[in-house]
Amino acid sequence: MSTVNFSVPEDVKQAFNTTVEGQNKSAVITALMREAIERAHARQQHVSAIALATQLNHHLFDTLHPAPRTGPGNPQCRICHR
Repeated sequence: MSTVNFSVPEDVKQAFNTTVEGQNKSAVITALMREAIERAHARQQHVSAIALATQLNHHLFDTLHPAPRTGPGNPQCRICHR
């Protein structure tokens, strides 16, 4: 096990202690840290999915409305020409 030391405002500390009174505070904080990690990963996956959807949308638009071509493929397409 590791020991973690961090500072929080006194009112947050008091509210936390009141809220989790009688519980294992280390276990509660561990669960909260794991939840924060999961949320951060989910948020990053969401951002990545939005970026991919945006790229695919542009690709579809570029495919349906191609710019005049000067060579192979569509040089304006963000997916075909990275």
